[in-house]
Amino acid sequence: MRRRSFMAGALVLGGLPLAHGDEAIQSQTTQVRVADGVTLATKATGQPQLGTILLAMGSTASMVWWPEGMVTGLAEAGYRVIQFDHRDTGQSTTNAPGDLQYDIFDLAADLIAILDAYEVEAAHLVGMSLGGYVAQIAALTHRERVLSLTLIASEPLGMPYQGEGIDPRFMDHFATMAELDWSDHAAVGQFMLRVAELSAGSAVPFDREAAQRRIERELHRTSSMQSAFNHAMVTGDLEPHLNASNLDLPVLLIHGSEDPIISVAAAHASATAITGSQLLLLDRRGHELLEQDIPSVVEVILSLAGRSK
Repeated sequence: MRRRSFMAGALVLGGLPLAHGDEAIQSQTTQVRVADGVTLATKATGQPQLGTILLAMGSTASMVWWPEGMVTGLAEAGYRVIQFDHRDTGQSTTNAPGDLQYDIFDLAADLIAILDAYEVEAAHLVGMSLGGYVAQIAALTHRERVLSLTLIASEPLGMPYQGEGIDPRFMDHFATMAELDWSDHAAVGQFMLRVAELSAGSAVPFDREAAQRRIERELHRTSSMQSAFNHAMVTGDLEPHLNASNLDLPVLLIHGSEDPIISVAAAHASATAITGSQLLLLDRRGHELLEQDIPSVVEVILSLAGRSK
């Protein structure tokens, strides 16, 4: 068995909403009970004429880090798009800082519990970073519930690979958490802004204002931003069969060539291990989803979904 731990801090810089038609895409928010004493905040956008797409965000990040243009684009194509706040983020059940009450398998089971709550027999899963990791577990443990996988800036499940490792600047920045006053809204916002800045690639100048807007939304939606960093303690013992090479469904890999958190080597390892997988490399992008890339990202996700019915 292989024990895996997860580094916190993978915030995602999303773009502004894309322009769309005059008719608004309808959405609804729902609290979903996934375990005893645990509820997750979810948001469903659009109608499932063609099916359902479930989005799983990365470590420490709630649903607000999904670019709105991406959600709208997928919904306008005829899918119901479900987003949610992981445990200890946003408006989901939040424990005290350091009080970890779940493991990696619980996070994967949450995906299936959300599908159950929405009465979805099978869905297309899109996961970013940690969200992609748990989506792979869900696909291997509940194969009949997953139609396709899109893994954005994620690692191959259960597989070592040679990569650069996390940028040392992140480790230096995370070390400052020991002195951070979590009750100081401005200080926490600046801490998170630096994480977003470090996550960015060199393709375009860092959009500080866009990142600040999302951070403000995040801070106003959570009772304890510090608790989101409980994700740094999440572990799980992986049985040998829980391995990316055993994924036998359509898989799309999307990765920035300058990802400073999860090396692009991870995407190449996944592409080699997963038979028939498709790889989209985003040149000079970091651990992020840029507004300008959303149309192409939506297009390849929809193409995969269209082939996976």
